[in-house]
Amino acid sequence: MNGLFSMTPKEIVGELDKYIIGQDRAKKSVALALRNRYRRSLLDEAMREEITPKNILMMGPTGCGKTEIARRLAKLMDAPFVKVEATKFTEVGYVGRDVDSMVRDLVEASIRITKQKKLKEKYAIADELAEEKIVEALVPGKKKPAQQQNNSQNPFEMLLGLQGKSGMFAIPGQQQPQQPAPEESKLSDSEIDLAREQVRQQLRSGLLEEQLIDIQVEEAPNGGMNTLDLGNGEGMGIAIGSIFGDMPKKKKNKKVRIKDARKILREQEAQNMIDMDQVTAEALENAEQNGIIFIDEFDKIASNSEYKMGADVSREGVQRDILPIVEGSVINTKYGPVKTDHVLFIGAGAFHISKPTDLIPELQGRFPIRVELENLTQEDFVRILTVPKNALLKQHKMLLETEGIKVTFTDDAVEEIATMAFLMNEQTENIGARRLHTIMEKLLEDISFDIPEMEEEEVVIDAEYVKGRFGEQIHAYDIDKFIL
Repeated sequence: MNGLFSMTPKEIVGELDKYIIGQDRAKKSVALALRNRYRRSLLDEAMREEITPKNILMMGPTGCGKTEIARRLAKLMDAPFVKVEATKFTEVGYVGRDVDSMVRDLVEASIRITKQKKLKEKYAIADELAEEKIVEALVPGKKKPAQQQNNSQNPFEMLLGLQGKSGMFAIPGQQQPQQPAPEESKLSDSEIDLAREQVRQQLRSGLLEEQLIDIQVEEAPNGGMNTLDLGNGEGMGIAIGSIFGDMPKKKKNKKVRIKDARKILREQEAQNMIDMDQVTAEALENAEQNGIIFIDEFDKIASNSEYKMGADVSREGVQRDILPIVEGSVINTKYGPVKTDHVLFIGAGAFHISKPTDLIPELQGRFPIRVELENLTQEDFVRILTVPKNALLKQHKMLLETEGIKVTFTDDAVEEIATMAFLMNEQTENIGARRLHTIMEKLLEDISFDIPEMEEEEVVIDAEYVKGRFGEQIHAYDIDKFIL
C-alpha cells in the first residue's frame, strides 16, 4: 500500500493546506474518500467487492480552489488519477470525444505510474550495466569470433526460409553493403582488464563526465506505424508488430557526453529488464481498485430549461452516457477490459447558471457527497499571497531576483492588494483567486520592463505604490478594460 493511502485524513488535509487556502470541507471530503480506500483494502475480498466509493460533487464559484485541489491531489497521489473536462464530451453518435475515453485515459495514467515504479526498482542494476557499456566503449576489447550477424530473424525471411542470407530483396549482381568491423584492441586481456578498471574508477569519481563517446541507442518507434486504427471510435486498434511477433528494434550510433550516456543507457537497460505483460496486468488492477477520475466543468452538462440552446448535444445525452460508467460497467481498452465499479468520481462545477438539481435524477444519486466551497474573503486573499509554499508573492520575487533585483512587499501593500482583489470581485465578475494574478502582473509591469536599465538593486512596494499604480480605478465599477 503506497504512502498516501496510509496517511490519516488530517495528514492529507495538512498536505493540501500547504498549497490551498481555506475550503476545509472540500479537503476533508477528499481526505476521507482517500482514507476509505485504505480501509477497504484491509477487508476480506468478499466484503471488499461490496463496498463502492461514494462519489463527490464539489460546487463553488470559479477561482475558489476546486481545480487546484485536483491538481494537488494528482501530484500527491501514487494512484492513477486523471482530470477531464465534461465540456469536451459529446453524446454517442456525434462528432467529438465519447465518455469512455476518460476511462482509457485513466488506464494510460495507470500504465505510466506502474511502469515508472518498475523502472525505479531496476535502476540499481541498470546503473551497473550502463557503467559497463560505457567502460567497454572507452576501452574496446578483442574482436569476438564471427557469429551469425542477425540473431533476430525477420518474419518474412522465416516464412520463405531465407534467414542468414543476404536479404529477401537482394538484387542479383549487386554487392550488399558490409557492416563495418568493430575496432580491435591490440592489448592483451590482462591489460584490457587493468585499463577498464582504471577507467571505471575515473567514471565513479566523476572525472570523465564531459568526455564524448559513441553509444548505440534504440530508435524511437514511429507512432503512426505501430497501430492500425480500426475506426470504431473506441481507441482500439491492431498492433501491427504483434502480427509477426516483436520485430527487432533499430539501433543507431549517437555521440553524447558520458553524463548523458549514463542516463540514456540506464533507461534502456531498465526498460529491457521489466516485463510489460506484468506491468499491464498490475496497471489494470490498480486503475480498477484505486483509480480516481476528476470531472471538471460538471455544471456545463446540466440542462437548465431557461438556458437551452440548439440541439443541446453536450448536455443530457452526455449525462446519460456518463451514468453507466459512474454506476459501474466494463470499458474496453487496448490493454484489456476495465471495470469501473470501484473507481472514485469527483465532479466539480461553478453551478452559477444551472443547479445540481438540473442534472438528471439518476446522475444526482450517483454523487451522494455534496460539498459547497465558499467565496474567498479579504483575509483569504492575504493568506493566498503569503502563506502557501508556492505563494504568488514568492513567485514574483524569485523571478525578479534572477536579474539581480530584490523586491520587498510591505504588510500594508499586501493588505491593499487583497482589498483591491476583493473589491473587484464584488463590483464586477467574481473570478476568485485568479484576480490576484491579473493585479500582480499589472502592479509589476513597469518594474519588469525597466529592469535592464535600473540602477538600484532593491525595490520596496508599499500601499502608496499600489494605490499609485491603480489610482481611483479600484473604486470604479467599470474596470474590466483595466484588469481583464
